[in-house]
Amino acid sequence: MHLPKRYLITAALPYANGLKHIGHLAGAYLPADIYVRYLRAQKRDVVFVCGSDEHGTAIPIQAMKEGTTPQAIIDKYHGIIKQNFADLSISFDIYDRTSSPVHHETSREFFTMLNDAGELETKETEQYFDEQAKTFLADRYIKGTCPNCGYDSAYGDQCEKCGTSLSPDELINPVSTLSGHPPVKKKTTHWYLPLNRHEEFLRQWILEDHKDDWRANVVGQCKSWIDGGLQARAVTRDLDWGIKVPLPEAEGKVLYVWFDAPIGYISATKQWAINNGKDWEPYWYDKETKLVHFIGKDNIVFHAIIFPVMLKLHGNILPDNVPSNEFLNLEGDKMSTSRNWKLDMQDFIDDFVNRENGGPQLVDALRYYLTQIAPETKDSEFTWKGFQDAVNNELVAIFGNFVNRAFVLMHKLTHGKVPPLHNELLDEKDHEMMDEIKKAKARIENLLEGYKFREAQFEVIDLARKGNKYMQEKEPWIKAKKKDAADATPEQSAAFQREIDNCMHICLQLCANLAILINPFLPNAARKMIYLMKVVEKMLDWENAGSMKLLSVGYSLRAPELLFRKIEDMEIQEQIDKLKNNSLPVPGEAAATTAEPAIAPVTDAPGHTAIKPTIQFDDFAKIDLRVGTILAAEKVEKADKLLKLSVDMGFETRTIVSGIALHFSPDEIVGKQVVVVTNLAPRKMRGIESNGMILMAEDAAGKLHFVRPESMINAGSGVS
Repeated sequence: MHLPKRYLITAALPYANGLKHIGHLAGAYLPADIYVRYLRAQKRDVVFVCGSDEHGTAIPIQAMKEGTTPQAIIDKYHGIIKQNFADLSISFDIYDRTSSPVHHETSREFFTMLNDAGELETKETEQYFDEQAKTFLADRYIKGTCPNCGYDSAYGDQCEKCGTSLSPDELINPVSTLSGHPPVKKKTTHWYLPLNRHEEFLRQWILEDHKDDWRANVVGQCKSWIDGGLQARAVTRDLDWGIKVPLPEAEGKVLYVWFDAPIGYISATKQWAINNGKDWEPYWYDKETKLVHFIGKDNIVFHAIIFPVMLKLHGNILPDNVPSNEFLNLEGDKMSTSRNWKLDMQDFIDDFVNRENGGPQLVDALRYYLTQIAPETKDSEFTWKGFQDAVNNELVAIFGNFVNRAFVLMHKLTHGKVPPLHNELLDEKDHEMMDEIKKAKARIENLLEGYKFREAQFEVIDLARKGNKYMQEKEPWIKAKKKDAADATPEQSAAFQREIDNCMHICLQLCANLAILINPFLPNAARKMIYLMKVVEKMLDWENAGSMKLLSVGYSLRAPELLFRKIEDMEIQEQIDKLKNNSLPVPGEAAATTAEPAIAPVTDAPGHTAIKPTIQFDDFAKIDLRVGTILAAEKVEKADKLLKLSVDMGFETRTIVSGIALHFSPDEIVGKQVVVVTNLAPRKMRGIESNGMILMAEDAAGKLHFVRPESMINAGSGVS
């Protein structure tokens, strides 16, 4: 097999407009990381790039929701997402961002080259324009009634109730979300990439050259698009937020986010090269480079049709493969950010990794289960019960159990050292086990090279399962009793010990092999294993797999430590309850089946303030409530009522000015947890910018009390 000189591996750029959930992790980032870790173990020249996608309408829309600026939004979520990936052991060589100067420069150069070469065309079209806001409206800035289901708050690109993809022209009674007024049609000129010119190339390249080595879902979706006739696609749009089109006649226009985002792979490679004193160009121009895009199925068209056309026109190499996963559902339903039916990476980190008795072993537990259920060929489902079963019945009971038993028995039966192998006494079971170790390497390698990560991981666990079976059949503990029996002769005792030695030698060499083979999937467990074996990380090189000489005879190993812990029923029930309690109704549907009558304002109840006017659920849903921990407090000068608080929000520390100084001294509230309105627009008080508001309750005597959780929980936890 001819090996490329180098590999460039990309994972789809996540949108920096909010937290990312485990469906995203399972779709693109975890499989890419497994493949990259395997390539590194093979000592291949590989660069793994990714970064935040920070342009497009979703960013300013999120900024409006949070009462802040687009720049503040991308700075906030870029940092969170980057840290989430690091916490879950996703090993990018660089995690960049499309707001960087290098990316802006690279994208403008790309556009200019295509435009100057005549590969783009201009068209004048009519688009919706808000006369009050004096701006053209992107699809997400237009709402109206869905023609499919009648939902009256569908967006111009999709109805969030029925899921139908829409265009603004299809909406009934469209209005601008900026002004609330109906928009008008106005002429505008944009630049387009004429995909129709490249149908013949795409048909040959995808449907012929890659029909056998690309996944069926990728080839099938591409075939549907090509057979349907490709259309010219706009590469610019009328927006304030984005990369300015580098033409004097394009005032007020930016590059369309779908055009600039994949160029982010190139700019990230450039930045990696700058950071490491490398040459980036071979990774994008040398045909001896293997380019692989890991994506979810909603990105197939961009990475398998549109971006390859751009790369071809620009003179770059084309992707060798585009492994695309289907969607991951959650507890019987599709994951939905709008309905809060999801498990964010941050939530898993908070609830498992950062808790006592959490840490790297639970990072690997999540990686294991997501790989086991990876939606490689069809949609799959994450269930909390399935997660518990996978961890307890496989990681703990099979893989962890074998390694632990091997180390425990080594310390009991061979004085904590690797015993010798007595070749003259090897029997059929010994030879079968050693043969399985050698064969497993080739099977797993072939599966990883073919992007079949579920099957590859299964083979590793199955090898540990065979190790357990082998140990059970050899029964070294029974032989130890016979060796030490009062009626055993010295010759018999010596013979039993040699049989014990052989069994333990093979089991310990299997442990070393398991560390190498599991490393791409569960890197934290692999490193824990080489720590227990007192060997250097170089032992994890792939070339060492299959060897029966990884651990030297007579070498002392550390005392056993559990690789994984069981997931308790209580933890699972807590997550199920949390998911159900925090979920929101489908847009356009009531939260409950029976509508309750509106509560009339109370105006005459003694001792009670009047209830404020009724609001809709959507109004309440805009409020972002989170738990914070007060780190420091001090009085504000010349303000008797104000305290300046430093509050840990989990993802950042905020300054909040609160009018509670008459009720609490600074010392007595440090360390207390409070509920914070986190998306309140900043407000200056006595020259101090306050970023949030503390929720308080007032009793009949006028005394203030903190609204807070019953017991300490992680800062940043949501309140609903």
